[in-house]
Amino acid sequence: MTETVKLIAFPGAPNLPIFVAQEKDWFTKHGIDLNITMTPSSAYQAEALAKGEFDIAGTAFDNVVAYTEGQGAVALPETPDFFAFIGATQIELAIVAQPDLKSVGDLSGKSLALDAPGTGFAFVFYHMLEKGGVTPGSYERVAVGATPQRWESVKAGQHAATMTIEPFTSIGRAQGFNILAKSTDTLPDYQGGIFAARRSWAAQNRSKLVGFIRAYLDGLEWTLDPANKDEATQVLLRNMPEIKPPVAGAVMASLLSPKSGLTPKGAVTIDGIRAVLDLRTRYGKPGSSLTDPHKYVDLSYYNDAVKG
Repeated sequence: MTETVKLIAFPGAPNLPIFVAQEKDWFTKHGIDLNITMTPSSAYQAEALAKGEFDIAGTAFDNVVAYTEGQGAVALPETPDFFAFIGATQIELAIVAQPDLKSVGDLSGKSLALDAPGTGFAFVFYHMLEKGGVTPGSYERVAVGATPQRWESVKAGQHAATMTIEPFTSIGRAQGFNILAKSTDTLPDYQGGIFAARRSWAAQNRSKLVGFIRAYLDGLEWTLDPANKDEATQVLLRNMPEIKPPVAGAVMASLLSPKSGLTPKGAVTIDGIRAVLDLRTRYGKPGSSLTDPHKYVDLSYYNDAVKG
């Protein structure tokens, strides 16, 4: 007998362990009937998760922090009880720009596509821009949505640049767009992607959450095994048809890199969390100081899954 779990995630190669676990029936093995939906934006995802329309979100760790601190992209009726229960990626974010733009400095005065200006990976973008000499306020910030929408807006010439994850970074490079900077060059430890839920839902559905974690960890372990790389690439191509074979190698290299990709064993790193909190303190609500890395995480469900 299986129990339904509704997952809402961002489109991207980091979903590969989920795709693997689905194709190999490992969710079923652990008692889960997984329904997965790709979100059009972080705002939609947060509202839907808060309303209980979805049980779990594959999202940026910063989104958990933002909504917990009342700094989310949209105002929710009440402060949500979001928490992260397992890590997903360190993540490598890249600034992808129009072919005529050659450096980060060229983005001054330009229109830049974001998911939401005050959540997710926006602060990584601001950090990378500032490192490249582009000061806050010297560019236009436009909320466009999740990575596919942002990439398409740059591809269509509507915006000068955006921030991407794989496979969109490699797709952009292959189509002649410039990669101006990568987050791993300036943020060597950053807690990027995680899975989150509402504390109230998790407390009432412990077996579902533990089953989800076990299936995900099975998919993750298999994906990270070098012996499975070729088959894993085929799983990714089947589930993300926008990835074409010529760029699949670059996508997999980034995804499997311990520097930029999937986090072995679904680890959550304290140093990575501190990097997220530091960026939100610098670029978020003026006067806020976020210093407690344990406030947004509960690993008890993960520990139960691993012990089981």
